[in-house]
Amino acid sequence: MTGSTNADRYAHTATTLANGLVLVAAGAYFNSAELYNLSTGIWTMTGNMNFQRSHHKASILTNGYVLVTGGIQNSAALNSAELYNPSINAWTTTGNMNVARYDHTASTLTNGYVLITGGRNRHNYFNSVELYNPSTGTWTITQNMSVARAYHTACTLTNGHVLITGGFKGSTPYRSAELYNPSTGTWTTTGNMNVARSDHTASTLTNGYVFVTGGRNFNTHINSVELYNPSRGTWTITRNMSSPRSHHTASTLTNKYVLVTGGFIAGAYLGSAELYNLLTGTWTTTGDMSVERTFHTATTLQNGYVLVTGGAMRNDRNTVELY
Repeated sequence: MTGSTNADRYAHTATTLANGLVLVAAGAYFNSAELYNLSTGIWTMTGNMNFQRSHHKASILTNGYVLVTGGIQNSAALNSAELYNPSINAWTTTGNMNVARYDHTASTLTNGYVLITGGRNRHNYFNSVELYNPSTGTWTITQNMSVARAYHTACTLTNGHVLITGGFKGSTPYRSAELYNPSTGTWTTTGNMNVARSDHTASTLTNGYVFVTGGRNFNTHINSVELYNPSRGTWTITRNMSSPRSHHTASTLTNKYVLVTGGFIAGAYLGSAELYNLLTGTWTTTGDMSVERTFHTATTLQNGYVLVTGGAMRNDRNTVELY
């Protein structure tokens, strides 16, 4: 353990700032935010957001500000967005999205814009997509995805395109994947994953491949793992994780490993963690976390450690630990 946050949080966000501090924002029932200092191991409260929100997204902008979008407040989806200024530790509202949504994705593009895809508003699922212009603080609708989806993933590839994978609409999970081209503002479908999944993770690796782990297929939690080759637009199955899990985290480490932590399986919270070796394509278990957790965050710090915060668990939702 490494101390605790000042509030119990789950479905929150954690963002590494340019100064190395980690900004943890909101989460269920909160509008508060706080900063973690790696050098001291101390948490400090910072300015409150303008809205309580959870299941929102946070994106670091090229100017160092953090853009927070959407989420849930009192069971209602939000279309509001706000900016954190790390120089003055304060939040200001910016233009509202065109669609109120949560369980969406947010990706900062190479041109500085932020791409928002999909999500839902209770029982309504969206294929709509919009772009945030940080220079004007305004949103513009762009071409829709091919299908409506929530609990999907978005990864920025080395060529600047954004890869969307999986997710679900209602109770139906998807195998499908599609690519957004920021230069043309258009979508193209790419190869389907081998397994339909939502609530999974997707990580862009140093070799340009995308690494997808676990998730949920209908009511079945899965341990399957696959790799996307962007040159070919194809997926390859690799070794399974030791445990099925969804709503977990995956962190790319500096030593060519990927660390997977926690998650959820069939009514149980997980405290287990495992490592994927990118060179050998194999998994090894590593030490369990001190607390079982899901809907937590895991942030790779400048010193190579991984900071895990909060999550939905039996208790101790303000706990923090370092790997």
